[in-house]
Amino acid sequence: MTLDDLGYNSDFENYRKEQNLDSFGVGRVVSEHKERYVIKTIETEYDGEIIGNLRFSAHDRSDFPAVGDWVAISEYDENKALIHSVFPRKSIIERQAVGKQGEKQIIATNIDYAFIVQAVDRDFNINRIERYLTICHTSKVIPIIILNKIDLINDTELTKLVSKVQERIKQVSVITISNETLNGIEKLKENLMKGKTYCLLGSSGVGKSTLLNNLSGKQLMKTNAISASTNKGRHVTSHRELLVLENGGILIDNPGMREVGITDSTSGLEITFETIVRLSKDCKFKDCTHITETDCAIIAAVESGKVDGLLYENYLKMEREKEHFESTVAENVRKIKILEKWLSTIKKVRSTKHNRGSYIMWGFVVDLKI
Repeated sequence: MTLDDLGYNSDFENYRKEQNLDSFGVGRVVSEHKERYVIKTIETEYDGEIIGNLRFSAHDRSDFPAVGDWVAISEYDENKALIHSVFPRKSIIERQAVGKQGEKQIIATNIDYAFIVQAVDRDFNINRIERYLTICHTSKVIPIIILNKIDLINDTELTKLVSKVQERIKQVSVITISNETLNGIEKLKENLMKGKTYCLLGSSGVGKSTLLNNLSGKQLMKTNAISASTNKGRHVTSHRELLVLENGGILIDNPGMREVGITDSTSGLEITFETIVRLSKDCKFKDCTHITETDCAIIAAVESGKVDGLLYENYLKMEREKEHFESTVAENVRKIKILEKWLSTIKKVRSTKHNRGSYIMWGFVVDLKI
């Protein structure tokens, strides 16, 4: 195995030389467990942790290593290593952090292709596919839609379902498979290229881990059955993990995602909803919200049937989410600036003899909610 087999390229090597990291080893993060990392190199795998300087210089969670990252490391004990630097990422797939307004969560980095997996027998949802597409387009990752469990419907139903997807989503490959009968698995394998990194995206229970096992020919990931009472998947994959397949492809499995929150995804939305964005140029008002305005080209297209009404509604919903995320980020930045200003004032006051005033000011800062 070479570094190229793990997805290494000249851009990463140039960065390594420019930053004088030649004396360190190079590896790729293949899994993460609460700031403990498994790092794969040509020779072995290390249990890694970041150095103190890297930890204290981090501005937010995105500065820490993530699955898919290339890192500069040094061995300090048998199969243990320190992470000294995280190389620049060529792509980042991320979503809004669950339960944390205005914050992002990295799903995986340095991805070339994303397999968006949907099962055809349960809560099949094109709206959700469009969410994953927007995340991929924002990250400049090439999406491929995988419709799984086709053994549970007949050919006529499958044809209608594929047509339904292709009517809403243009210029994205759709591959149909069955993990049970292995129908379509060989075709999917043909899409895997040596040295390219693929990421599995989808809800819990759609068959991502089973698909990974079928693509590898090994029982690499634990799988579970769908709940008979809810017809929903049980979470089996509990962490992200990168695996190198025998045919040379690199695959990252992910835990099922029940929430796919949109962040500052303007470019992604423009690609996913290209038809709507193009029509918006014909609206009477430049700041048209496409909701109540007269002479709105998009509303007219929906009313005439030129644009799918469900596509239109999903666009509006995701656009609102994007705007809310951006406004939350802006508000957080404003509050942080206020806090920094008061902290600066505190330092000046504490440097004088007016200690009482400093306590009053410090109490004010503590009560300031950010």
